[in-house]
Amino acid sequence: MDEATIRAWWSNRQGLDGTLRGKSAADVLERSGWARSVGGVGPYLTLFSRAGTNREDSDKAVANLEIHELPSARGCTYVVPAGDFPLALRVGQEFGGGELKVAAKLGVTGKEIDRLCDAVAGALAKGPLDPEQIREATGGAARNLGPEGKKKGMITTLPLALGRLQSLGEIRRIPSTGRIDQQRYQYALWRPNPLSGFKLAPAEAYPELARRFFRWIGPATLGEFQWFSGLGVKASKAAVEPLKLVALENGSDRLMFPEARDRLVDFKAPTKPQYSLVSSLDAISTLRRDVKGLLDSKDWNRRVFIDNSMMAAKGLTDLPNHAILDRGRLVGLWEYDTEKQSIAWTSFGIKDKKLDAAVEQTEKYIREQLGDARSFSLDSPRSRGPRIEALRKTG
Repeated sequence: MDEATIRAWWSNRQGLDGTLRGKSAADVLERSGWARSVGGVGPYLTLFSRAGTNREDSDKAVANLEIHELPSARGCTYVVPAGDFPLALRVGQEFGGGELKVAAKLGVTGKEIDRLCDAVAGALAKGPLDPEQIREATGGAARNLGPEGKKKGMITTLPLALGRLQSLGEIRRIPSTGRIDQQRYQYALWRPNPLSGFKLAPAEAYPELARRFFRWIGPATLGEFQWFSGLGVKASKAAVEPLKLVALENGSDRLMFPEARDRLVDFKAPTKPQYSLVSSLDAISTLRRDVKGLLDSKDWNRRVFIDNSMMAAKGLTDLPNHAILDRGRLVGLWEYDTEKQSIAWTSFGIKDKKLDAAVEQTEKYIREQLGDARSFSLDSPRSRGPRIEALRKTG
């Protein structure tokens, strides 16, 4: 099947073709998939690029628990629609043991963390608290792990308890400023617990995760689902098997639902450009962790700036910058320049007034509503300076 048609199909399934315009935040995430959140603008841009959602309405959706940031697939944080809260928590629970193993080597016992969890829950019974307030309210229940703990990135035992309670759905974290592009939080008891009444054990939940994955981004390979879910090969096959997926075409390792394949066979890619400016962690690339599949073959050897050097675009697994898409095809890269309050961008040989307008629209949204467009929490105007310079040179 023609790759341009597949890219346009992905764009359609992701709602980047305008079909989600005006929809609610929860509707967008149910259709396009959970939005990766690492203290950057990814969730905001997910909603804006698909539905035109302004920041105020995005923040309201978080405040009203229509969407929420949760530890979920692979133990990573995603912004998830309310209907998927239990599933997201369940599939993330098996990935929270790494820190506890490290803590055990520092002399931290399971019973100690149990007591700390009880103390935290008791403190939060009076209302939301930030970590320092929780530390004060729990007295000596949380302890410092000294120089050895600091070396391992584990200064106190409190994050262990907060992480466990979140994964169990007992508490949730609330953005201190109400914004989802920062990582300062208060914590609150979550009542009712979203997992109450959820019957699926982790192994039973993964077929449901696979069902969503292939609806969000099929056709996709088993290996791509394996990466997203964090499962091993055997467990990934077991999760996918009940779905009765079919190959995109004979000999292809890309899988999808039979009814979706029938629609794809009849699908016609739009003939006119549909430009979207999305984040470097947008679901259209990160769900499958694939950049090459979004590229036209003539752009495979296009040189892009990454880690202070230039490399061929076809060798990327992750986007080096925020992306410009046209009907699912990667046609440019961009960053936000806070000093000039403008987008620095380059396109892959395209000059188009409609593209200029799409850039200006996103630029206005960032300037007036977000103030910046960090890819992740540690991204800063200074650290992205070399990326901006490279884009301006090529642009």
